[in-house]
Amino acid sequence: MKVALVHELLTMRGGAERVLKIAADLFPDAPIYTLLYDEKKLGDWFPGERVRPSSLQRLAGLSTNHHLYLKHFPAAVEQWDFSEFDLVISFSSAFAHGIITNGRPKHICYIHSPARYLWDRTHDVIDTANHGIFGGLKRNHGERTFHKLRIWDSEAADRPDKLLAASKEVQRRIELYWRRESEVVYPPIDDSWLDNTNYEVRITNHEFSFLIVSTLARYKRIDLAIQACNELNLPLTIVGDGPDKNRLKGLAGPTVRLRGHLAHAAVRELYKSATATIFPGEEDFGLVPLESMACGTPVIGYRKGGALETIIEGKTGMFFDEPTVESLKKALMNFDATRFDPNEGKAQAANFSRAQFETQLRKAIENL
Repeated sequence: MKVALVHELLTMRGGAERVLKIAADLFPDAPIYTLLYDEKKLGDWFPGERVRPSSLQRLAGLSTNHHLYLKHFPAAVEQWDFSEFDLVISFSSAFAHGIITNGRPKHICYIHSPARYLWDRTHDVIDTANHGIFGGLKRNHGERTFHKLRIWDSEAADRPDKLLAASKEVQRRIELYWRRESEVVYPPIDDSWLDNTNYEVRITNHEFSFLIVSTLARYKRIDLAIQACNELNLPLTIVGDGPDKNRLKGLAGPTVRLRGHLAHAAVRELYKSATATIFPGEEDFGLVPLESMACGTPVIGYRKGGALETIIEGKTGMFFDEPTVESLKKALMNFDATRFDPNEGKAQAANFSRAQFETQLRKAIENL
C-alpha cells in the first residue's frame, strides 16, 4: 500500500508535529506534503529528502509571518496530485483537509481542530487587528479574507473519506461547523513521561509552589495565573516561550518566575517538585495535564474544553469554573495536595500512550 502524509506547516516543533512524527515512523516510506518547511527546525524529525513542500515554499524566505500567505493556502493544497497513492493521511488544523483525492486514493484526515481563527476566535482576531494607524484597513482585509476562507473551509470538509477528531471537544466543533461525523482518537503523550518515573524521589513541598508549562500566547490565559499568584503571594514557575512573553513579564510579581524554554529533563523535575500544575486556558485537548499526572503531580484546570477529558476531578486534579482571577484564586486557596495519589495520575496518563494511538489509527485505516 502506497501511503502519503500531509501536514499544514512544518515550521515549528509542537504537539501536532509529534503526532505526525508517529505516523511518519509507522509509514517510513511515505512522503510528507506540507505548505511550508523549515529544515533547520525539523530536519532531524522529517529529513528534507522526504518532504515535498508546496509552491509557496519560495516565499518562505520573504517573511516568517505565515498569516501573509493565508489566502493562498487553499489553492496550494489543491495543487498536489495524489493519484499514485492508495492512502493519504492528513493532519489538519486549518487547510490540510482540503486536499483533492477524488476517491482515489482513500483519504483519512486527523483533525486537531477546525481553524479557530475562522470560527471560534474570528472576532478576537479581527479586534486585535483593529489597532494602530492601519487598523481599519487591516480589519476590512481580515473580514473579507476570513469570509472567503470560511466558505472554502466548510466545502472542503466534505472531501476526506473519514474524519478522526483529536478530542470530544474537537468532535463537537466538527459537527457544529462542518455537519460531519467523526471518530475520537486522542493524541498520545510522549512515552518518555511514562518511563522511569520514580515517585519515591518526588519532592514534597511544605509550601505551595505552582507550575505552568505552555506556549506564551494570549489565548492560553496565563495572565490569570500570574495575577492570582501575585495577589495570593504564591510561588509560580512558568516554562515556555511565545509572542506574549514581554506582556507576561510585565505582569509578573516577585513570586512569579518565567524560565523560558527548558530541556525535557528540567521540565520533568519541575513537574515532580510542583504542588500542582495550573492549566488555565480552554484547549482543544492539551497534553500538559497528562505530562504532569505522569510525573505524579495533580492539575488545576479550567472547567472547559479538553481538560474535561483528561483531568479526573478529585483523583488527578480539580477545576475552577470561570475564566477569572477570582475563580482561580478560590481554587488555589482550596487546593489540598494530600488528597491526590500520584499513582492515580500515572494510571490516567497511561491511557493516552503511543501504543494506544497507533492501535486506533491502524484500526481506522483497516475499517476504511
